Amino acid sequence: MKKYLINNNSQNLLIFFTGWGCDEYEFEHLKSDCDVLLLYDYSDLNLDFDFSKYKNFDLISFSAGVFVASIIDFDFKINKKIAISGNPYLFDEKLGLSKKIQDILYGITEENADDFARNYLVKTDDEWKIFHHSKRSLQSCREEFDSLKKIYSENKFKIKNIYDLALFGQDDHLFDVSAQKEFYKDKLNIIKNARHNLFFRINKYEQIIDFNFE
Repeated sequence: MKKYLINNNSQNLLIFFTGWGCDEYEFEHLKSDCDVLLLYDYSDLNLDFDFSKYKNFDLISFSAGVFVASIIDFDFKINKKIAISGNPYLFDEKLGLSKKIQDILYGITEENADDFARNYLVKTDDEWKIFHHSKRSLQSCREEFDSLKKIYSENKFKIKNIYDLALFGQDDHLFDVSAQKEFYKDKLNIIKNARHNLFFRINKYEQIIDFNFE
């Protein structure tokens, strides 16, 4: 996987497993008082990073990152672990991405990428005005998707529901929200008038940790 560090000279680190096809560019509007380690492109699970300088850790996982984080073994305590718009069982027909949704994701092209983003990722016109795609190529994203399926198949036995809190948009079209209610139970919080990408409701990562959404 690839990494991008936002260095604020803090002893607190937020570990952010982003979603499929993402990069740091998508989240550049988000600020933080702590250091933020953004992880993306899960073509492999290699996480080469020195965590030893930090004293406190929180974890946010988004979409496909919810699965990836669930099979990573950290040798330090993480204070809060929050899942956003995702399920550890990423390719489960009920809890994760159904075959129909997988086909839609595979079918994204440069010609229809904006239509997909507008219809599946954001809910309001205001969100769409500040939305931008990652700078990764479609080929890179497709290769990552294939790698995720392989990693899932090989590591399904390692999946753990590690999360203290889960957030889902009420109108998420990629995951079955009713199935998430069954899986996460009282840990699930539904964000009204929202789809898959909830990050345009906030401007600081700490709002996620503190569960302070608009």
